[in-house]
Amino acid sequence: MNLNTNYQRCTRCVMDTTDPEISFDGDGVCNHCSNFDTFTSKGFFPNEEGKKRLEITLNRIKEEGKNKEYDCIIGLSGGVDSCYLALKVKEWNLRPLVVHVDTGWNSELAVANINNVIDYCNFELFTHVVQWDEMRDLQVSFLKSGVANQDVPQDHTIFATVYHFAIENNIQYILTGGNIATEGIFPASWQGNAMDAINLKAIQNKFGEKPLKSYNTISLFEYYLWYPFVKKMKTVRPLNFMPYNKAEAIKEMEEKLGWRNYGRKHGESNFTKLFQNYYQPEKFGYDKRLPHLSSLIVTGQINRNEALKKLEEPLYDPEELKNDIDHFCRKLNISREEFDRFITDPAHDYTDFPNSDSRIKLMRTVQAFVERLMGKRLTVYS
Repeated sequence: MNLNTNYQRCTRCVMDTTDPEISFDGDGVCNHCSNFDTFTSKGFFPNEEGKKRLEITLNRIKEEGKNKEYDCIIGLSGGVDSCYLALKVKEWNLRPLVVHVDTGWNSELAVANINNVIDYCNFELFTHVVQWDEMRDLQVSFLKSGVANQDVPQDHTIFATVYHFAIENNIQYILTGGNIATEGIFPASWQGNAMDAINLKAIQNKFGEKPLKSYNTISLFEYYLWYPFVKKMKTVRPLNFMPYNKAEAIKEMEEKLGWRNYGRKHGESNFTKLFQNYYQPEKFGYDKRLPHLSSLIVTGQINRNEALKKLEEPLYDPEELKNDIDHFCRKLNISREEFDRFITDPAHDYTDFPNSDSRIKLMRTVQAFVERLMGKRLTVYS
């Protein structure tokens, strides 16, 4: 791996100067840590206050959904966060519509974990299978584009599909496993907006060979205005209102569900596994373990020395890497030479292609103005 070895590392977490926008104070503490303390932690309630807030929200979900078939919707990927959320939803006696979006990259272990969750919780599972020829063409387009966030094609259609299912079934509450405990720190410079349909379609129009006819998308207007304000849909992140410890969550699921650990974050997707642990480190010098471990540090789940030891471990076993690349190439119908060129070709920022950044900035300006007039915060998913 061609990871940067000439870097400055935060003295509190393990983020370093592979994030080009990082900065440090006089004590060597990075802006991610200070931003967490000043802003992010304000939405983090692993305490009695969180318990009370969550109870109020759960009662509201039950009350507003009592005459409906489902009172909420959850997406189930097979990963730690979504599976643990499903377990808690069962314990809270909610009636969820459970949706799994199959993008073609599920590991066998992910399928087994999803089945174990559904069997234990006695939920009905709805699986949406993304048409593979469109998905494959879009993912190859993103590889040709050379942008850092290759997970956009998966992430975008997963979010879009869950929203579409919610609308079709008159569901107002979307419960997601997204959480501050494991995702409280993440460098903005490493990613583009996965919800940006304009950027996604621009990349596909430039590099793709197929039109996206059945691939589900969601527009800026829909997720920023139509769904939250017209349809009154609300996105809730319950794991932010409880003492969510990843290691303890895994242990609980192993005992109750027979859930099996992937050994790495997002190991449920064969695509994301290779993208995060090979493509990004090789092409951009980004190690996604840094923000993940840093999030665990600032939320008190591990200490810095433990994180540094984990970073000493190799990202990939050589034989496993070879097998994963071979599978990746066969799946996308590309040669190993093409794959290697995707790694060595010039990198691009998502802003090199048309995007929604200016529109989002305008909407946030309008939102801030309306908030000042109303004297209260307006919550939208974005």
